[in-house]
Amino acid sequence: MKNIGPWAVVAILAWVGWILADLSQTSPASVAGSSMSGVANSKVPVLVEFYADWCGPCRTVGPVVDALAVELAGKAKVIRINVDEQGALAAENGIRGIPAFIAYRNGQEVSREVGGISKKMMLKMLGL
Repeated sequence: MKNIGPWAVVAILAWVGWILADLSQTSPASVAGSSMSGVANSKVPVLVEFYADWCGPCRTVGPVVDALAVELAGKAKVIRINVDEQGALAAENGIRGIPAFIAYRNGQEVSREVGGISKKMMLKMLGL
């Protein structure tokens, strides 16, 4: 019974380390761009997700967005923008709730959704 304390401490430290390691990973969609500079001249549809690391629904839909970025490489661009790091950009785009998704074609906004949406809806927004 006396050995339960150290094991609990080790388990808690391992859990905290895992969470911190998970938060520090860069997603494929984030690598694609953290600004919207490529939206206007893109020859393929663009899906932009505005998110925050502390947002529960954003954390839920994030892996789906990352997988979509990899899956659609060459067919569409998928960009994730952290509203805490790019607050001015979020404000310029009228973002009031997150996660928020905006789809663009030929530099023009064609669709906007707020909240955790499905992969099917993301593809529909892109016209794919």
